[in-house]
Amino acid sequence: MKLFDTHAHIGLIHDDPIEQLIITKEAKQAGVAHVVSICNNLQDFFQVYENLSTASHIYHSIGVSPSEVMHPGQDWELKIEEGTALDRVIAIGETGLDYYRKFGDKNSQIELFIRQLELAAQYDLPVIIHNREAGADVLDILKNKLPPKGGVLHCYSEDWSFAKEALSLNLYISFAGNVTYRNARNLHETAKNMPLERMLIESESPFMVPSAYRGKRNKPSYLGATAQFIADLREMDVEELAEILYSNSLSFFGIDE
Repeated sequence: MKLFDTHAHIGLIHDDPIEQLIITKEAKQAGVAHVVSICNNLQDFFQVYENLSTASHIYHSIGVSPSEVMHPGQDWELKIEEGTALDRVIAIGETGLDYYRKFGDKNSQIELFIRQLELAAQYDLPVIIHNREAGADVLDILKNKLPPKGGVLHCYSEDWSFAKEALSLNLYISFAGNVTYRNARNLHETAKNMPLERMLIESESPFMVPSAYRGKRNKPSYLGATAQFIADLREMDVEELAEILYSNSLSFFGIDE
C-alpha cells in the first residue's frame, strides 16, 4: 500500500535535523511514499527545508498561518516568492482563518489570508487552507479568491452540508486522524458520502493522532490507520482507497511521477 501524507508539521515533531530525517525514513518504510512538510512561519520553513534537503520524497508548502498574523515577518511576501522558486515547493500554505484561538483580529486574519490566495494565483500554485470555527468567512472568501489551481480544506472539521457547498468550488477535502474518533460523526458522514476523487488524507502530525495510537505523538508513519478507518467507513478495500487517494494527491499538487 502506497500513501501520500499531504500535511505534516515535521519541524514540530522534532527540532533535530537528524531526527527529522529519521521520521521521514520511518514514514517511507510504513508505505508513506511522499509527505508535504508544513510550517506555520517562514523562518521555520527555510530551516526545515534545509534540514530535509536530502529527502527527495518530501515536498514542501510555504506560507504564513493565521497563528502568525501579528508577526508574519519582515518582507514576508518576498520570502514567499523566494521559497516558491525552490525545488519541491508545491503549494502555498497553510493559510486561512482561525477564530477559535483569536489570533490578532478577524480583519487582520482575513487580509493575510486573501493576500496569500493572491500569491498562490500569482505563482500558479494550489493553496492549503486552515479553517477553525471560521467556515462561513472561509467559504465567502474562497468564492471570490480561490486561485486557479484550487485548494484543499486540510484537517477537515465541518459537517457534510458544509462539504457539499465547498465541493461546488475547486476544492479538495483532507481528513486527518480525528476522523477516526468515535464521536466525530460529522466527519464520518462526510468521509462516507463525499466523492472519492476530491478526497485527500494527512497525518497533521504531531497533532490529531489516530485513535489506534491515542496517547502517542502523531507522525506520518501512522497514516495507514486513517486510511483503514475511511476504507472501513466506505466498505471498500484499503488498497483500492489508498491508490485513489495517492492519485488524487499527485493530481492536486501537479506532480508527475
